[in-house]
Amino acid sequence: MPPSAVLPESIGEPNGTAALSTTMAKSAGASLVNGAPSSPTSNGVSGALPDLDASRLRTTFTRHPQPVPAPRSPELRSASTCTDHMITAKWTSAGGWSAPELQAYGPLSLMPTASVLHYATECFEGLKAFRGVDGQLRLFRPECNCARMLMSAERIALPAFAPAQLQALITKLVAVDAPKWLPATRPRSFLYLRPCMIGSAPGLGVQKPAEALLFIIAVCFPNADDENNDNDDDNDNDDDNDNDERPSLSSFQPAAGMKLLASREDTVRAWPGGFGYAKVGSNYGPSLAAQADARARGYHQVLWLFGPEHHVTEAGASNVFVVWRSPAGRLELVTAPLERQLILDGVTRRCVLDLARSRLSRACVAPSARNGRPGPGGWDGPDPDPVVCLPPLHVVEREFSMPQIERAIAEGRLVEAFAAGTAFFIAPVSEIHYRGRDLVVPLAAVAGAAGAASGSYAALFRAWLADIMFGVERHEWAVLVPEEGVAEAATAEEEEEEETKAEGEGERQAREVYAMQSPREK
Repeated sequence: MPPSAVLPESIGEPNGTAALSTTMAKSAGASLVNGAPSSPTSNGVSGALPDLDASRLRTTFTRHPQPVPAPRSPELRSASTCTDHMITAKWTSAGGWSAPELQAYGPLSLMPTASVLHYATECFEGLKAFRGVDGQLRLFRPECNCARMLMSAERIALPAFAPAQLQALITKLVAVDAPKWLPATRPRSFLYLRPCMIGSAPGLGVQKPAEALLFIIAVCFPNADDENNDNDDDNDNDDDNDNDERPSLSSFQPAAGMKLLASREDTVRAWPGGFGYAKVGSNYGPSLAAQADARARGYHQVLWLFGPEHHVTEAGASNVFVVWRSPAGRLELVTAPLERQLILDGVTRRCVLDLARSRLSRACVAPSARNGRPGPGGWDGPDPDPVVCLPPLHVVEREFSMPQIERAIAEGRLVEAFAAGTAFFIAPVSEIHYRGRDLVVPLAAVAGAAGAASGSYAALFRAWLADIMFGVERHEWAVLVPEEGVAEAATAEEEEEEETKAEGEGERQAREVYAMQSPREK
């Protein structure tokens, strides 16, 4: 199976937002100039330089494979253990993209004057590979991550690429490493995938990097269920095939809901005309001091506000949603808009909006004994299990402020709030500290991950998405990954080596025969 082979579970055009529409058009390999297709470019330089091409992938398997961390082990909780291999590809302004390489995971080589170390020329993505309940490996909407990484790369003056080629390389790494690191005996497990690009050109000077390095790694992450059950003596076991069907998706998620600390008026995460919409390192480093202060004060994340109106933008690095009744009585799902480029166009955010529009435009059932999965009559049809009917939601993408949330709480109109992102997945919010007061956010009497408290809508979105990611529900967002593993791939490599040896042996024998010939025969 070639590196670019991916199998969507069903064919269809995924719903999306306008922010990535032009970038997604590049997935076919064309670049855009002012929104129109043009000849391929590399960091703004037109020409026939090689593009990123997954079909040119070279493979060298590790000779020192590492053990897979046990569930709930310190190695797993550190989130620093990577799989056996990584993929790298180099780019230069003079030579374009080199052939990508799948090689043993290990250190990178950079000069001390590398651009990334001085000018933050770096972008990255975060997505997951899932082991489904049916034993299949899946990626979840990887085309969205790859298109967004192209947008981030261009914002930070790094070279362009075809998103489809990046997706093919990600798929290849999963196909090779996931069979070992996500064994079929551990359904509902996942690996965190991190594609990253850095400016690697040596030499000081504020300018576009003349060299760049793309690398893709896969990291072992702890499951939320394991983390939340650590102090439960009844659940203190490492049985990979227990009967707990709750999805294990988010990492480090608080069992009693997230407590958020509203940002101070003298700090800001992003601003119009900046780069808050791009997934670049410079969006994250400057926020870490505020995050550390929040945790020292007993809160899990910073709720980033913007402007004199204190508009809500993000919680840590996640998008924020509230469910409330408007003053007119309409039940709304509200999240910040993309137009001002203050927030990231999160993939989980897009999924929540798409699901709300397609499945919650009319009454729907909440998660119950069937964990929010479709019953015999469909999503809102009759079901033998006891269910709770949820009213339909009106989806609203607009600016909203902390004073509005404060007022909604005081008037009893706030239903729930949650954050959405790749790492935290769907994380209910239980409290917001704002202007010296701890504002309590309602949590419904339903269970989210590992029995954690959750709002009804948050639990429903979580259950729907988990079912898609883990193969309970067949959906166009899930992309099947054919398994290769090192053994099968190594066999192909060994066959190629044998062919090369055979060719070399034939050439050697021919030279010997030639040497034995008389001058006349020659």
